[in-house]
Amino acid sequence: MMGDRDEQHEEGRRFDICTKAGLETGISKPRSVVHKDEDYHRGVHVWIFAESTQELLLQKRAWPGLWDISSANHVSAGSTSLVTARRGLLEELGLSLPNDAFELLFVFQQECDTNGEKFINNEFNDVYLVTTLAPIPLEAFTLQESKVSAVKYISVQEYKHLHVKGDPQYVPYNFHGQYGQLFDIITERYQDNVEAKCLILQKKLNRYASISVDAELTDLNEEDKEVLVLIIQAARLMDDIFYNQAWYSNASLREWLNQQSQLSEFDMLKLKYYLINKCPWSSLDEDEAFLTTADSAVKLLPEATRKVVGWKGLEYKAAFPLVKPPGASFYPPDMDKMEFELWVKGLSDDEKKDATSFFSVIRRHSDCHSNNIVVSSNPTSDLYIIPFSQEYFSFLAKAAELLHKAGDLTTSPSLKRLLHSKAEAFLSNDYYDSDIAWMELDSKLDVTIGPYETYEDVLFGYKAAFEAFIGIRDDKATAQLKIFGDHLKDLEQNLPMDDMYKSEDVTFAPIRIIQLVYNSGDVKGPQILAFNLPNDERIVKDRGTSMVMLKNVSEAKFKLILQPIAELCIVKEQQELVDFDSFFTHTICHECCHGIGPHTITLPGGQKSTVRLELQELHTTLEEAKADIVGLWALNFLISKDLLPKTLVKSIYVSFLASCFRTVRFGLTEAHGKGQALQFNWLLEKGAYVLHPDDTFSVDFDKIEGAVEGLSREILTIQAKGDKDFAQKLLEKYGQMTEPLTTALGKLANVEVPVDIAPNFPVVTKLLHNN
Repeated sequence: MMGDRDEQHEEGRRFDICTKAGLETGISKPRSVVHKDEDYHRGVHVWIFAESTQELLLQKRAWPGLWDISSANHVSAGSTSLVTARRGLLEELGLSLPNDAFELLFVFQQECDTNGEKFINNEFNDVYLVTTLAPIPLEAFTLQESKVSAVKYISVQEYKHLHVKGDPQYVPYNFHGQYGQLFDIITERYQDNVEAKCLILQKKLNRYASISVDAELTDLNEEDKEVLVLIIQAARLMDDIFYNQAWYSNASLREWLNQQSQLSEFDMLKLKYYLINKCPWSSLDEDEAFLTTADSAVKLLPEATRKVVGWKGLEYKAAFPLVKPPGASFYPPDMDKMEFELWVKGLSDDEKKDATSFFSVIRRHSDCHSNNIVVSSNPTSDLYIIPFSQEYFSFLAKAAELLHKAGDLTTSPSLKRLLHSKAEAFLSNDYYDSDIAWMELDSKLDVTIGPYETYEDVLFGYKAAFEAFIGIRDDKATAQLKIFGDHLKDLEQNLPMDDMYKSEDVTFAPIRIIQLVYNSGDVKGPQILAFNLPNDERIVKDRGTSMVMLKNVSEAKFKLILQPIAELCIVKEQQELVDFDSFFTHTICHECCHGIGPHTITLPGGQKSTVRLELQELHTTLEEAKADIVGLWALNFLISKDLLPKTLVKSIYVSFLASCFRTVRFGLTEAHGKGQALQFNWLLEKGAYVLHPDDTFSVDFDKIEGAVEGLSREILTIQAKGDKDFAQKLLEKYGQMTEPLTTALGKLANVEVPVDIAPNFPVVTKLLHNN
């Protein structure tokens, strides 16, 4: 074990101390004191696995002379797991590997004592797997003689057998316990059951109804169509950026899957499902990995080891972790919240804003693959900031050129301003003017392009992902919705929360209804029906927000998903109350309600902040729940003022109930899904929803209004106070997959009602072909 190995070495090293739950404390101690005090600390185990021979590489420690893990080391104070793993292989074996060679499998909690209980080792070990195509020639290694006396390969099965037998030449591990995951993962990964895997993937794909989303272009002249083609070409680059944002080796995985897709039915299914999710984790399965590193790209590293005659060099599989990284690729893969927060405390005020900005990524100096310019840094930290304009320059420069060309061509003044200002923002990293131009857009072509939503940043909710929505304005439908913008201030002043939290500065939120032509970037898994932007709190405070509704997408979802859900889950007497107008009207009001309620807030100590900064990773889920439930409250308010027909009352509530099941099926790791679970369970508990013996549901019209107002008050007050602890408690209690939800979702799965749609855009194919 590592405690034995290092006992006589490096007593002066310091380790960061963890709690018994594995959380960083911010305290470090000398190594000898750590073991004396029985403190929990961190380490890494690295296993090198040869795919073609199913063998593991072992090293023989110079002391105590036993065969052990490929490489294992403690994490020194101020260092990180991944840096330690890479450094350990380089120092002990002469093996230089990049970050994407290391797959984090699991964390192993090791508690043991050795040397007659003089040496207590309480350790959390990050267990990594490095997968090579074939064994590395033994002569390619450069061994650190003071620590490593030999290396060898051994088959997985033989190694497991020797441990069961208790062979004294091998450092013992309890492979019947937690560490047995290593063998389980490798065994399952390479089982020859392609037919079963195909069936699983096909079932996942069947949850999406493939549909052609069309938009009528007859009102566009030739100039408009030429402008549209340029904008679509720029929008396609948002996909390239987003693939990089989702995971740092994601782009190479996409390329590899595309290259392999014609080899077999299984390879084609992998590509199809990957393209829906835009990463190897399934949105509808709580972000569970549906691919493994065994399916990933092969990369060649001729310089990774000492050269060997006749050997072209090390070939490895570009790895990705089993668990989707909460920070996506916005942060270093092994950075945790405490490291970031401690680093931010040491920055200047301007640098703190840059570090928590929508439009920057965080990287490490010690990562040799980060070649961009260092914008700002704390000299005591390994972290530094890079603006999007530099990190994604190769894509953004091309997109800016295309948007400038489109801006030169169009005769629409507002579209011209938007396209030029957005192109400039891509290169300057200042999106304020372009967001104002987007809000003021008044053009037949409706264009949303750039970094906006922060759903991918589950770690903090700070970083925006690139996306694009290109559509044709539906002027007739848009004109009918003026009522919502006209009464936004009335809604704010009547919100069910204390008057002290209400804003006097609510601004009209323009609504644009479009027929979607194309989308890209941060559009993965479930398709959105609408969006409310911008998210920049400065603009929200001064100008409000604008919203865009995707009518043809809404119509497709209602027909293919919501109607079948109603037939299965809503009591027969109320099924006729589920209609498209109610569904679409609530979607509109949902987006309106993003623009009201708390955004910029005053904390109890008097300091100014924002809901986003205070609630951090909980913000997006609670904000989606707020927009939903306050949207219901707002519709009832407008109906009570005779601004909407009273005939809508019952149909809005029942249509929303049916839509609950639609949204929860997205999964509880998705903000909309978890937010909807919160609302459903609250309303069920208050008796506003009624579960019947046949497992159908109905709305109790006598209780629904009070229950909706109660939850609206609860969420709005949490946001106004910036109370993260209370938000956590609310979500822990109600944001769960309860038995009634599970039963309903099981009914839908049994008859294979689609969970969502997978759109394709034939209009775009035709436009680009003609161009």
